[in-house]
Amino acid sequence: MALQDRVTTRVLKLPGRAVDFGIEHGLRIPMRDGVTLAADHYVPAGRPAGTLLVRGPYGRRFPFNLLYARPYASRGYHVVFVSSRGTADSGGDFDPMRTERDDGRDVVAWLIAQPWFTGKFATIGPSYLGYTQWTLLEDPPPEMAAAVVTVGPHDFARHSWGTGAMNMDLVGWSDMVSRLPRAAKPSVTAALTQMVAGPARKRALRPVFTDLPLAEAGERHYAGRARWFRDRVTRPDLADPYWAPMRHPAALERAQIPILLHGGWQDLFLEQTVEQYTTLRARGVDVALTIGPWTHTEVVGNAAPILIPEALDWLGAKLRGTPLRRAHRVRVQMTGTRGWRESDAWPPPTRDLALHLRPGGSLGEAAAGEASFTFDPADPTPTVGGPLLDGGGYVDDGPLATRPDVLAFTGPALGAALEVQGAPMIELAHRTDNPHADLFVRLSEVDPAGRSRNVTEGYRRLAPDRDQDAPVRLRLLPVAHRFAAGSRLRVLIAGGCYPQFSRNLGTDENPGTGTKLVPSTHTITLGPSRLVLPVG
Repeated sequence: MALQDRVTTRVLKLPGRAVDFGIEHGLRIPMRDGVTLAADHYVPAGRPAGTLLVRGPYGRRFPFNLLYARPYASRGYHVVFVSSRGTADSGGDFDPMRTERDDGRDVVAWLIAQPWFTGKFATIGPSYLGYTQWTLLEDPPPEMAAAVVTVGPHDFARHSWGTGAMNMDLVGWSDMVSRLPRAAKPSVTAALTQMVAGPARKRALRPVFTDLPLAEAGERHYAGRARWFRDRVTRPDLADPYWAPMRHPAALERAQIPILLHGGWQDLFLEQTVEQYTTLRARGVDVALTIGPWTHTEVVGNAAPILIPEALDWLGAKLRGTPLRRAHRVRVQMTGTRGWRESDAWPPPTRDLALHLRPGGSLGEAAAGEASFTFDPADPTPTVGGPLLDGGGYVDDGPLATRPDVLAFTGPALGAALEVQGAPMIELAHRTDNPHADLFVRLSEVDPAGRSRNVTEGYRRLAPDRDQDAPVRLRLLPVAHRFAAGSRLRVLIAGGCYPQFSRNLGTDENPGTGTKLVPSTHTITLGPSRLVLPVG
């Protein structure tokens, strides 16, 4: 076994005995339109344990081969790692997420025709590599026997515009993926150039976030490298046929195979991961869920020594019939502690605890009053931590509470620890002087020293014809968190979270092509406005 595989086995704490394997590089897989996709085939020595399929756009070398090919090949699996259309050395043009459904069918047709195919296969991979698994599960091939989906959305359109505002992670992601080398093996020079140029590229992206209109600012920056950008930022209607190839909710209704789901409390796809589990479990599908205190990138870094052994355990049980070491379907880390909780249901049984927003910025019993703030799209409320593609996570968000465009409501010190498990709800008696407005709500924990740290949050672009002067109920992202005795709960309310979400221009112009900026003043009636927590 190669030195890197011995190191990987030790670092990732991989179970079982490792075997030798070879690699067939640069296989060509034909698509129905004549394009061929490039793939690498990892061939285990001896009797194979099964076949695994991995598909994605990020190349087939480090770090993805080290995490999603070699550890499995060294445990006896055939692994076929395929580069998406228009990426690496695959043919065709890259149109993110829109061609993966049909291409996946063609890849499977090729796979099951190979003389070494073991009769059934499973899929693995994170993020986009998780999304490609859901495209297959929309119409599951009979040979597909199991899946391990790590922070993988089944509906990319909903991720993009599901709040009503554009998720601006698209900006940096488009820049990154459009610069990946169009080659089977990126050179050392190309890799070093990417690393050195990183900070400069972030600075170069600033005009995309500040200049208007957004679509043209992006096109100037990408200079033809991300031809999908204009369509994505100018089509906010999820009913637009453009989004149909990127939406696969039917997969949650049709999948029958065993599926292991991995997520992070600060991952940008958390809501979909939890939805996948609850929907599949309600249908009686063999499904399991693990969620840790990770961001999107930490799931393929810090979390790997936990998640890859879990995946091998799951695949061994479902493909080879070995005993499953996992005792419960749900395994989550309770943030605010170092402990893991295991159960067979999510969320666990809870009761509702209501805390009302009070005059003077406190939380507790209902009291009459009003509070207002003004959101100015020319100086939008900034993003501070949270579920981002790059960076984010748990941070000190104290400075956010001091901004004039943010309302902060802080409760008294807790006399005992309080555990919240599920999705908190904010109910606001709310009105604005501008029908074009957004709401951002965050729940944070303030420790006895006064340091505030984010716990969970929610975002919505209000409907001009429905939400302007009506009560708003906004469900925050799921959480399992223990507020320590002596700490205080804090609710933050703002009209934006930029650049995580596209700022509301305050007009009825298309958000991708609009140029006019109009502020909005929000007023909240405090008596009926409250936070509802699922507590155990």
